Amino acid sequence: MRVLTYFTPGATAEDLLSRQASEQYLIDSQFLAQDLRQVISLPQVTHNLLGKKDLFPLNPDFSDLLIPTHLKTNRLQSTIKKEIALKAFYADHYVLPLPAGHRFPMEKYGRLRDLVSQLDGIQLENAPTVTDTQILYAHDPSYLIKVLQGTLSSKEQQEIGFPWSVQMVERSRRSAGATLAAAKLALTEGIAGNLAGGTHHAYRNKGSGFCVFNDSAIAARAIQKEVNSKLKVAIVDLDVHQGNGTASILENDPSIFTLSIHGENNFPFSKEISDLDIGLPDGAGDEIYIGALHQGLEILGSRFKPDLIIYLAGADPHEGDRLGKLSVSKEGMRQRDECVFQYGLDRQIPIAFSMAGGYGREIQSTVDIHFQTIQTALRYQEQYP
Repeated sequence: MRVLTYFTPGATAEDLLSRQASEQYLIDSQFLAQDLRQVISLPQVTHNLLGKKDLFPLNPDFSDLLIPTHLKTNRLQSTIKKEIALKAFYADHYVLPLPAGHRFPMEKYGRLRDLVSQLDGIQLENAPTVTDTQILYAHDPSYLIKVLQGTLSSKEQQEIGFPWSVQMVERSRRSAGATLAAAKLALTEGIAGNLAGGTHHAYRNKGSGFCVFNDSAIAARAIQKEVNSKLKVAIVDLDVHQGNGTASILENDPSIFTLSIHGENNFPFSKEISDLDIGLPDGAGDEIYIGALHQGLEILGSRFKPDLIIYLAGADPHEGDRLGKLSVSKEGMRQRDECVFQYGLDRQIPIAFSMAGGYGREIQSTVDIHFQTIQTALRYQEQYP
């Protein structure tokens, strides 16, 4: 049995955190999980909820999801076109116990799944949980421990926007797991989606803006660690709010390109620096928005050659969104999705998409925008070899 020389049985959380800056320590996720197992003790009910394989696995089993490499070439060489449905992962049955009048539109996810379930060519899948080891690809051990143990301070819960609950933990794990599962499937099937996700405000050491774990950062890092370390990932964030947490987590990672097109005067009011940020003025409509997207994708193509795109298809640039401050029509939103999916199809780049934000004055308008994205994704997925 291999044991780290600096590992001490019975170590405290403080001992663990004092060592987290060690590059050698962070590189080996199995040893990291082994060390964390010594300093955290979860209640039995939480252990059962998270699942036996999810609690700091020493040897995570990814055999059912392993992909040998980015299979663009293999798909092109295939002489038999398989009939593969667009797969979309959902976790809307994990409902948070929010207080009455809470502004987060939890209801939209169930409504969206009801619509999607009626589409031919869509295969709905229960979202898997992301493991603790996978969360640690993008988050600090100290933050993960506080989320799992329910020891977030009132201020930290307020910044997240949700009161802590075991349901919050489980739903957050499954939301991130859905984006990761979609990314792995997209490598062989072209396009796959998450009917939630897009939790781009979560930082390495804290949550924010209704985001607990950063699903895009976790998925990008997990793909590289578990599939192929040479894969280059582009995160194309078209939520109306800048992906500040994603930009911060990945700021020094040249293998992952972060592109954010957002309202310049919208939350977060103190922006991080993405690889490419395009801030739009209040009231920007279809022409300005689509023009900015074409410009952003052109720059992405000139500076970075991704093997995978993680696309945050936020509904909140829509003119009917109460928090968006932009004026993009429903038709403009459809053109936006087409631009991204066409970009991937033209270059045979797999795309994993998530729903991200949407806070319509009428909740159905947000659901309709999300549904339109899925319909567009289905149409393009059918064109991938």
